[in-house]
Amino acid sequence: MNRREFVSGLTAATALAGVASTAAAAEGRRVALVIGNGAYRNVPALTNPPNDASDIAAALKRLGFTVFLATNAGFDDMRRGLIALGRDAAGADMAAVYFAGHGMEINGENWLIPVDADLKRDTDAANEAINLQSVMLQVSNTTSLGLVILDACRNNPFAARMNRSIATRAAPTSGLGRIEPVGNVLVAYAARDGTTALDGDARNSPFAAALLRNIEVSGVEVTFMFRNVRDDVMEATRNEQQPFVYGSLSRKAIYLAGRPAAGSEPAAPPSPLPAVVSPAPPQTLTIDPALVGTWEIMVPSGRGQSRWIWQIMGDGTYRFHAEPQRSARPHEGTMTATNGRWSLHATRGLSGYSDGGAYEIHDALAVITGKLGTGAWKRSAE
Repeated sequence: MNRREFVSGLTAATALAGVASTAAAAEGRRVALVIGNGAYRNVPALTNPPNDASDIAAALKRLGFTVFLATNAGFDDMRRGLIALGRDAAGADMAAVYFAGHGMEINGENWLIPVDADLKRDTDAANEAINLQSVMLQVSNTTSLGLVILDACRNNPFAARMNRSIATRAAPTSGLGRIEPVGNVLVAYAARDGTTALDGDARNSPFAAALLRNIEVSGVEVTFMFRNVRDDVMEATRNEQQPFVYGSLSRKAIYLAGRPAAGSEPAAPPSPLPAVVSPAPPQTLTIDPALVGTWEIMVPSGRGQSRWIWQIMGDGTYRFHAEPQRSARPHEGTMTATNGRWSLHATRGLSGYSDGGAYEIHDALAVITGKLGTGAWKRSAE
């Protein structure tokens, strides 16, 4: 970064921090920090990150975000920009960070790498790179959504040249490591944990190109938008690269580019089923035919992952169980599912339990929102 870029970036960061105190109470505010690092000084340069960052910044501005853009940012530039963003994000509706460049996992921690990093030893990361945990913290105090988008899983030359400080330490691994965001924070990787992403030979990386195609499409809930990005990237890379999103939001639908047009939103939830139902389900129960079948989802827990299986019958009944069973109690009962809304009432196993929310179906994938948040259920062969 030359002197003019640095002074310009520092001025913008200072201005971003200065408006925080006066604008924090405003509803609907959206703020973003966009970084594209390509001109690395100690390893070969990357071609696309500055282009990716510039194009994503323009898209976010069109979506109503106040954007600070930094290209080829050093450690101090990135640190100042994140501090300023964190101050302005407090109380905002949405805050986003987009980073394109080198990123890596070292000893279980994920790091975003500035252009002036040298990283001769693994212990240098704390002083020369930006910890992903601190990035998530800066976007966590919003009222609606904190979003971190990382096109930072490229094959990393730092890993090959880095010395480990202790023989027993874990060596740097490919790509970024798995994370578990909390609260209203989503983190999108260009390539899932432990894998690498392509920089591409066009103006944009495959991930950035897919994001640019989808991020401004109105009426698409944010989690569905990232699923569309995933499909586009996998198609463009012939399944070599699979984007992945980490985090779990509440049942509230969140739109980056505006809600669906009037009249196209799901109907209001049906009235709750009565506390006591007869063994034979009433004929008034309705089930969307596309939802009939067996669905499964993998759920992380302190003891590893468990498999939840939800069988939905066309007669308005359902059965649920988990493997291993200790992860969730089995139950069954009656349900309705129509016009994008569903509700159920358990009659066995969890008698008296009820749940409900919204659903969307995309071929063999059903994205279902309920009391536990939003989950992507896959159609099972069972």
